[in-house]
Amino acid sequence: MFLFGHGLIVWIQIGIVPDIEIQSRKAWVNEMIVPDTKWLPKIEGTGRSKYKALAETIRAGIVSGQLQPGVKLPPVRELAYQIGVTPGTVARAYQLMTDEGRLTAGVGRGTFVADRTAPPHHAPDVPLINTVDETIADFRSSRVPDVGQGRAIDAVMMEVAASHRRRHINYPTQETDLEAREAVIDWMAGTDLGAVDADHIVLANGAQNAVVLSLLNILSGPAPVILTEELAYPGVRHAARLLRAKVVGVAMDEDGIIPEALAAAYREHGGQVLITSPSVHSPTVIRTPLARKLEIAEVARSLNLSIIDDDCHASPKADVPSYRAILPEQTYYVSSLTKSVSGALRFGFAVAPLGQGVALRQVAQSAHYGVSQPITDICAALIQNGQAARIRGQVAQAIAKRVRIAVNILGRWDIRWREDAPFIWLSLPVGWRASRFMSACEAQGIEVKPADEFALPDDRAPNAVRLAIGTCVSDALYTQALRQMDTLLANPQGGMES
Repeated sequence: MFLFGHGLIVWIQIGIVPDIEIQSRKAWVNEMIVPDTKWLPKIEGTGRSKYKALAETIRAGIVSGQLQPGVKLPPVRELAYQIGVTPGTVARAYQLMTDEGRLTAGVGRGTFVADRTAPPHHAPDVPLINTVDETIADFRSSRVPDVGQGRAIDAVMMEVAASHRRRHINYPTQETDLEAREAVIDWMAGTDLGAVDADHIVLANGAQNAVVLSLLNILSGPAPVILTEELAYPGVRHAARLLRAKVVGVAMDEDGIIPEALAAAYREHGGQVLITSPSVHSPTVIRTPLARKLEIAEVARSLNLSIIDDDCHASPKADVPSYRAILPEQTYYVSSLTKSVSGALRFGFAVAPLGQGVALRQVAQSAHYGVSQPITDICAALIQNGQAARIRGQVAQAIAKRVRIAVNILGRWDIRWREDAPFIWLSLPVGWRASRFMSACEAQGIEVKPADEFALPDDRAPNAVRLAIGTCVSDALYTQALRQMDTLLANPQGGMES
């Protein structure tokens, strides 16, 4: 399980301590919720849910002016420990106050009292798309290596243009995109998806769009809950915000999500769907083995929990069945050509659970009428003529080559890597903090992605960074940047944050 460091401890006096602990805690925790305030709320909490009682004390403090705009509240786990409740109780109270607009949560920053006089806005999040700058060693963005696919795509575009297909005039339909959906089945031939045909395939504008469409088909009610890994690709947060859903992180170990933690998170927060990346987890490169997948699937089955299996880094030959094969009635399998062929081709797809193909297709039609017909024809042609498979193979070779270079240079450090994963997980040595290491790298023209950017709000991140190997610089500059990082790692003087 990931273990996180401790930050500044701040306290609260609150009357919701379990009776069994009253003596040991002297009935009250006689400390303040934040430093330098005189706010000592006195509430009984009788007859109310603990999270509602806590929310009421926060609300009263804000209304009275004792908790001023901009004041930072304690992290969830630390406050929960000090007042004798579960982290879920504190998280629900914070979420309730956030929904009311009284608190704001920033990724990797914590929870703050909101400025009620300012116009409402969403807290900035990690951008999903970054500008390509070939003058710096950008290890932040997971880009597809350039293996000449641009010319191959151009050639197919010319062929499609010369076809003068009349269907390039009208809206795409289930009939006109059938060719592309059948091509997708061929493309995924190396992955065990269970029973699948073209009617189960729903096209989307990339894997992120396919995830959003799947969520639209799953989520219901005024306060939907999404469960996901405690360290998750930022796109999960973006999708949740778009759909006004709450995201709850689930504890992990070296095999991925812990089944018992998944069940506990559901009991505490509820949930309608688990979004997970079991084949290549970003940022940790963990692959969830079959035995663990079977355990997780059993938990999902018992809770009637849908699964979105996000396999955007799909290998042409997967050695472990997908969740779609293990739990076909509840799993949406999502992938695309983005990570294996070209990021410019916004062509993704979802394989719907058994019996959900029609419903998911209707969601897609309501959302965007269908993927652009010329794009579907271009991608179908790339798959049918073998160009997509050829490019995928060359991309895999390029990734493996760069991973080997990185491992040869950084191998003395605590790194987790795979030749089929386009990034490396680097746990920083004693003397470095992720934010300071990021700044030190930036000073040398190198960009890295700290673990904080993968952590959910109010969760603490391990002291690590993710290094995506798809930087656009040459192999020579790539190697030079890695050597600069190696030197930094070995010389952390001044690297520790005070």
